[in-house]
Amino acid sequence: MEKWLYVMIIKKAKSYNKVTKAVITRHVENLKKLDSDGKIELCGPFKGYPGVAGMVIFKAGSREEAEELCKLEPLVAEGYATYTLAALQVADRDNNYLL
Repeated sequence: MEKWLYVMIIKKAKSYNKVTKAVITRHVENLKKLDSDGKIELCGPFKGYPGVAGMVIFKAGSREEAEELCKLEPLVAEGYATYTLAALQVADRDNNYLL
């Protein structure tokens, strides 16, 4: 059985330097809800990558569901960031690393 995760790379928009503590609070509350709903595999900020704020790896049933989760992200919805979304096929011991 194929297992897929969806990787959201959050890219800083021109207005990213105007992010306030309130915006970050909404972002974190969104992450907490998604985590509580079992939708996040891993997330966090990047350091040392100009123009890139961070990443969220979603456990979603489809790319379309992951796309909707990306659009609801406050940093994106409020115009402080954009994103790219990639589908990642999981390779692990359960599937013999896709061999």
